[in-house]
Amino acid sequence: MNNQDTIIALSTPSGSGAIGVIRLSGPEAITLTNSVFAGKDLEQQASHTLHFGLIKDGDQLVDEVVAGLFVAPKSYTKENVVEISCHGSNYIIQQIINLLISKGARAAKPGEFTLRAFLNGAFDLSQAEAVADLIASNSKASHDVAMQQMRGGFANELKALREQLIHFASMIELELDFAEEDVEFANRDQLKNLVNKINPILRRLISSFELGNVIKNGVPIVIAGKPNVGKSTLLNALLNEERAIVSDIAGTTRDTIEDELTIGGIVFRFIDTAGIRDTADIIEALGVERTLEKMKQARLIIYMADAVQSVEEIEEQVRGLKQLEIPYLVIINKADLISTEQRKAFEKLNVVFIAAKEKQGIDELKTTLLEQVNLHHINTNETLVTNIRHVEALKQTENALQRVLDNVDNPVTSDFLAMDIKQALHYLGEITGTVTTDDLLENIFTKFCIGK
Repeated sequence: MNNQDTIIALSTPSGSGAIGVIRLSGPEAITLTNSVFAGKDLEQQASHTLHFGLIKDGDQLVDEVVAGLFVAPKSYTKENVVEISCHGSNYIIQQIINLLISKGARAAKPGEFTLRAFLNGAFDLSQAEAVADLIASNSKASHDVAMQQMRGGFANELKALREQLIHFASMIELELDFAEEDVEFANRDQLKNLVNKINPILRRLISSFELGNVIKNGVPIVIAGKPNVGKSTLLNALLNEERAIVSDIAGTTRDTIEDELTIGGIVFRFIDTAGIRDTADIIEALGVERTLEKMKQARLIIYMADAVQSVEEIEEQVRGLKQLEIPYLVIINKADLISTEQRKAFEKLNVVFIAAKEKQGIDELKTTLLEQVNLHHINTNETLVTNIRHVEALKQTENALQRVLDNVDNPVTSDFLAMDIKQALHYLGEITGTVTTDDLLENIFTKFCIGK
């Protein structure tokens, strides 16, 4: 990658709108913009200023724009950056981009602005990844977690751990320089105490991934039950739209239908499934099989029954749910048709009553769902790991440090001890970008949108 290039891309979503923002970054960003800008001399203006003017291709007027200047190193990428706010016509946007490319800019690759910010030291790799999470956040909780990580919460914890390990690594390296004199610069008891102090922190971070991943990607909730109990009607009632086909014919839903809903700042991914029953229909049977697979992947199962079913039948179904060892919630639909005597019998099963078609009990169900997943009381100021790459690196770090402990208890030569500490430092460095490769960076930043 050539960081001497000046790159350009549309930073606002594509499509017609009131305005479009075109971003340039690189040593010639201000000079190139100035060459097509009719107004003040942009090369003579201060950083963090806005300037109204015209974009012109020779004598041809392209658009009236506002140019925002960010002079290196006081910019997102720590390079010269210009943000051109123009009218949101696709034609105008492409005219301006093509004009500046003809002047010497090149089209940016996905995530290249943020990659340059990382390479220029604006933030570490975990913070750069949090930028993508922040853009993709679709709830208060996912926004708060991404913001906490982007502002360095996770990075600061890892930095403190690495600094303490680096001290011991340097002491052991010193021992290797004096190997013939058999001296010990790194106190083994202190090293052991440090590792025993670090390991609980690693375990906490690793275990936080289950929660962090749910907050980032949403809580998967499967709606299951026998055919025709109202699963699709419930999904429609929760979403307040006709998302799933509703029919009196049993087996209408042949495949899973998914949609998202935010409740109390948490995203729930509701999955409507095919009714569970024995069937000779091959397509419906495949749907039932997919239902069972989805149930195994859920964080919570909503199991629906209706007033027609007996207490004994529902009890039998609940026994089957318990075998999955996944939290579940039993819902009795068509509660408006249930007699007082039936309600009392059902209440012993600790169920929730709704009438999905009439949208009765839906608000109470949403409250119960929040209580069941127990996410509405989370502290998003705590460090939560949301990235599988980070989890794997943390696990590798923990394994390396366990080898350090084993080697301290069963004395080995300093070079083996140094190797394991270096391994731990390597894996921690992979998270923050202290240790990196071109392949790793490409894998991360190609997932970003162009223009960020």
